[in-house]
Amino acid sequence: MHDDAWSPTPVLLTVDLVILTLREGRLHVLLVERGEAPFRGMLALPGGFLNHDREEILDAAHRELSEETALAAGWVHLEQLSVYGDPGRDPRGRVVSVAHLAIAPGLPDPIAGTDATDAAWIPAEAVLSGEMELAFDHRRIAADGIEHARTKLEFSALATAFCGECFTIAELQQVYEAVWGTVLDTRNFYRKVQAAKGFIVPVGTDRRTTGGRPARLYRAGPKTVLFPPLIRPAPLALEENTTDEGE
Repeated sequence: MHDDAWSPTPVLLTVDLVILTLREGRLHVLLVERGEAPFRGMLALPGGFLNHDREEILDAAHRELSEETALAAGWVHLEQLSVYGDPGRDPRGRVVSVAHLAIAPGLPDPIAGTDATDAAWIPAEAVLSGEMELAFDHRRIAADGIEHARTKLEFSALATAFCGECFTIAELQQVYEAVWGTVLDTRNFYRKVQAAKGFIVPVGTDRRTTGGRPARLYRAGPKTVLFPPLIRPAPLALEENTTDEGE
């Protein structure tokens, strides 16, 4: 076959966002209700097509974050997650998605915009279990984003992205418990966090609590890689002969 007989398949590029936050101590993911075909009326991850007039992919992710949810990107941790390009993932043709993971503490109730008719925070377990049916391959992307966050909590300082500027170790433990979906031993968690040098640093002030001692406040430290890492506990079904979550 001659080269001039081959015709390239047109490919469209989108960005999709897995936006995670903690609400009432539980991990939530942001979903929007699609206002346009295909999958009109179905839940989906926020996202949209790349503007091809010299728009960078990361800029498109920030734009979609603002347009579809009216959330400001200033305090949001944003990183590229993966690329999804299965030929049948979009009925409109060959559409490749560059998915991003976004994390921020205490994000407000979202306001839908552009092609979304509604937006809401949905508990992560409802998405992972399949209780919520999502458009396209967005349940797979959401599951990949949640698992990526769970893994990064072991080896990086990503957990501090779920916290405010100042936080207690108890609040940091709540992040790990919510994202990992398990209960941790407080004393062991405190010891492991303190052993990871540069993970968090004290800010020199305490937060008053009712009925107890003031809780020491911390902020994110200079280290982005945890050593030693905080290894995620094994699932309960695999812990038949263990009594401690990580030893």
